[in-house]
Amino acid sequence: MATFSQCVFFASLAIFFVVAWADVTKPLRKFEYKYSFKGPHLIQKDGSVPFWQFAGSALAGDDQVRITPSLRSRKGEIWGRYPVDFDHWEVELIFKVTGRGRIGADGLAFWYSNPKGTEGPVFGNKDYWNGLGIFFDSFDNDNQRNNPYIMVMTNDGTKKYEHYNDGLTQQLGGCLRDFRNKPYPVRAKIEYFQNTLTVFFHNGWTNSEFDYELCMRQENVVLPKNGYFGVTAATGGLADDHDALKLLTHSLRPQQADQVKDGFISEEERLKFTQEYDEYYKKLQQQKEEFREKHPDKVKDQFEEEKFFEDTQTRELRLIFDAQSSIIQNVKALSRKLDEIVGRQERTLSAISAVQSGQGNYQQQPPPGSGQQQQIPAATSPIQRHEVDTILNTQQELQRSIRDVRNLVGDVHTKTGVIYNKQSQGGGQQGFGGGGGGDVLSHEMRDTLKTLRSDMSNLINRPESKSAPCPPMPDYPACLSTTYFLLFVILQVGLFFVYVGYRSKQDAAAKKFY
Repeated sequence: MATFSQCVFFASLAIFFVVAWADVTKPLRKFEYKYSFKGPHLIQKDGSVPFWQFAGSALAGDDQVRITPSLRSRKGEIWGRYPVDFDHWEVELIFKVTGRGRIGADGLAFWYSNPKGTEGPVFGNKDYWNGLGIFFDSFDNDNQRNNPYIMVMTNDGTKKYEHYNDGLTQQLGGCLRDFRNKPYPVRAKIEYFQNTLTVFFHNGWTNSEFDYELCMRQENVVLPKNGYFGVTAATGGLADDHDALKLLTHSLRPQQADQVKDGFISEEERLKFTQEYDEYYKKLQQQKEEFREKHPDKVKDQFEEEKFFEDTQTRELRLIFDAQSSIIQNVKALSRKLDEIVGRQERTLSAISAVQSGQGNYQQQPPPGSGQQQQIPAATSPIQRHEVDTILNTQQELQRSIRDVRNLVGDVHTKTGVIYNKQSQGGGQQGFGGGGGGDVLSHEMRDTLKTLRSDMSNLINRPESKSAPCPPMPDYPACLSTTYFLLFVILQVGLFFVYVGYRSKQDAAAKKFY
């Protein structure tokens, strides 16, 4: 029994020393903002990213940097402007690789190299680099069915990357992990401390930032000093969207008793500050609740941040809805235009048919099977558009002339009635200063009748009625047949669907840049 108690005691003591040693050897972390980028407000007004520069097909947005869009044979890169001035570091890269197909290409890479890289064949960076490269390879070049794959490779500037076997013989380490089309952003944490390189990976199935798993660990790794951080990507025959959401850099320093911390804090101080923050946060929430209870009428929706801020998925759904609404509006506008065109065509055809049926005489053909030979009338020229206009103008002038005659006859009838009434009132008496009053009225009526007779003769003998005879009518109606009309409608409908498909492809391509 005593022996068992002693074993338990020594085991507990050993565990205590191991935990204490691990806590002592844990490095101090300091956030380096000049070597990091993250959203929101990632891009400035001049289109640049602070402390970073991008080139190629890379496009910076408000909350992410799209290294390459899902277009074939594209390369993009983003590099830090300043060299790293600390020896040990930890970089957390949050990114997304999305594509429509089951297989993507080519992949994304994280770099630490000296000098800074340029555009080249190795995932968008030049070959023969000097430093570290971590490749998130999407395409299986050697047909070993071992992709997507995360590979770590170092180079001293003398090695050429072997594309034909995905660099498997040159790797320092790696792991087989799928990082394409995940519901949440994928995370990779690269730690270089005291010549030990460690890579952790987060598969993107959860939104927790602590679900990391070890991918590889290698000791005695020597990297050049004063290198540059960078992220590149490339596409080939297949294409994916490669988006870098965040790159967070921390410098690492070992804990020493006599070391001036220079902005670093120990674990004890970190816990103390965390506790104070939690206490202040609880007090703030309590004061908010008290204010809401005392002043319910002054409480606004500004406390509900979800009404003012949207996540990435909500934004993408909103963009899709806006694009679909725009497509529906365009389709409705095209439908209205098509209805107007069809209506105009129907009105034109009906007008021509009415003119031809009202003025043309056609030969009646014998019914089929009667044995009589159909007589084909002599071919005449079809009616033209200007002839139809001439007929319509002549009819309008005739209507105006008839209206004028009607008004003139009405005027004469009115004056005749006035004269008759005056004569009936005066009887046989002489009026208007003597017996000359009736003569004046009779002369006026006679002049009016002469004017009416002359107007009627001018109307009958006017030269315009003889200059515009009706044109000869064709033997058959010169209208559009049913077959040609249906072909025309089918052609217009086909062009309409082609246009809608083209617009949808253009909108889909445009969404990839925003």
